[in-house]
Amino acid sequence: MKQNEILLNTLLVDNNNKIMFTDEEIGDDHIMTSVDTPMREDAFEMNDDEKIAQIEYHFRQIMETLGLDLTDDSLKGTPKRVAKMYIKEIFSGLDPKNMPKIALFENKYQYNDMLVEKNITFYSNCEHHFVPIIGKAHVSYIANGKVIGLSKLNRIVQHFAKRPQVQERLTMQIAKELENILGTKDVAVVIDAKHLCVSSRGVKDDTSTTITSFYGGKFQKEATKAEFLKYVG
Repeated sequence: MKQNEILLNTLLVDNNNKIMFTDEEIGDDHIMTSVDTPMREDAFEMNDDEKIAQIEYHFRQIMETLGLDLTDDSLKGTPKRVAKMYIKEIFSGLDPKNMPKIALFENKYQYNDMLVEKNITFYSNCEHHFVPIIGKAHVSYIANGKVIGLSKLNRIVQHFAKRPQVQERLTMQIAKELENILGTKDVAVVIDAKHLCVSSRGVKDDTSTTITSFYGGKFQKEATKAEFLKYVG
């Protein structure tokens, strides 16, 4: 524990009166500490190959600690497969270089009503237990002179999903990115997802899902919000 932190029951409080939760306090609770994904300043000093080598080594140690026989044909390639999957696939959204390239187009059709892209399937991972979050995102915007290719909406959702996540953060990151790209506050995002940290462990509730939403600009008006929700069902 740092010198400028004092233990108060199960909480840590620093000199700025900021509450810092211990691992025991967080437990199975659902906590988001920031809208930005918590990243170290040196996060990208290693290249992808170096990161894969490091993860392969450490995952091998985990498997050996579990007592698995890594000389078995079925298991011996697992540490490298997991390492490549982490860097190249399921956590590739951590690296800014993997952000999809977005082109904007003039709204030549003068379409000024909402555009809705619904049922965007995504796979993410809970940052508390590193188990999957599986869900669908519904995204909408009202053009402010510029429009975006439909597939780019899917790619933006999937980019931010491909990192350790909390669903509230994922919802806000998608919305804020669309606001920045489109130059408008008229953006809405709704996410409905199943968390395997709830269904496969802990409370083991396989029937519940989590819904989060973001409504900006005109979508804060009840009539516009209701229209959007009617479309996404």
